[in-house]
Amino acid sequence: MCGIAGILQFGVEYTRADLKNMTDALSHRGPDGEGHWESATGNILFGHRRLSILDLSEAGAQPFHYLDRYVIIHNGEVYNYLELRDKLRKKGYRFKSQTDTEVLAAAYDCWREKCLDHFDGMFAFAIWDEKEKELFVARDRFGEKPFHFVYDNNKKIFVFASEIKALWSVGLGREFNKKMLFMNA
Repeated sequence: MCGIAGILQFGVEYTRADLKNMTDALSHRGPDGEGHWESATGNILFGHRRLSILDLSEAGAQPFHYLDRYVIIHNGEVYNYLELRDKLRKKGYRFKSQTDTEVLAAAYDCWREKCLDHFDGMFAFAIWDEKEKELFVARDRFGEKPFHFVYDNNKKIFVFASEIKALWSVGLGREFNKKMLFMNA
């Protein structure tokens, strides 16, 4: 199990130090490595804690960069990634690692959000498209790999992580929604 954390913001409210706090809160999820990435404008930040299972080399380190366009962080496993890699190779895609993370990125490039229709596995991931300036996030259908988030509509900030305590580490998510509280009269 790995840990992912990220921030999308339209100002600069959160910094790389905040992202580091988030990944530190996830350290138990990935003792084999840690990576951070920040866009040139500081509006998108990705952090990853790695538990090495597939491709134990540095080629599998995250955040993973693909085609000089995408940055991806991923937690989980796509069980059919070898089959998908073969299918994508036939479409002209090339791979430099043995990871399912790279296959996720290629599948997104090929099929966009329809890539989810091709995945068999348990996963949560985020892909930043530097060309289109778009963030795509997803998790498996059954939520085996968690994806917690907070969206502040007023500040236009989206913060996400594998565990709630990573959100708490930057002061988010400690309030409950009173409308969702079950009352037994």
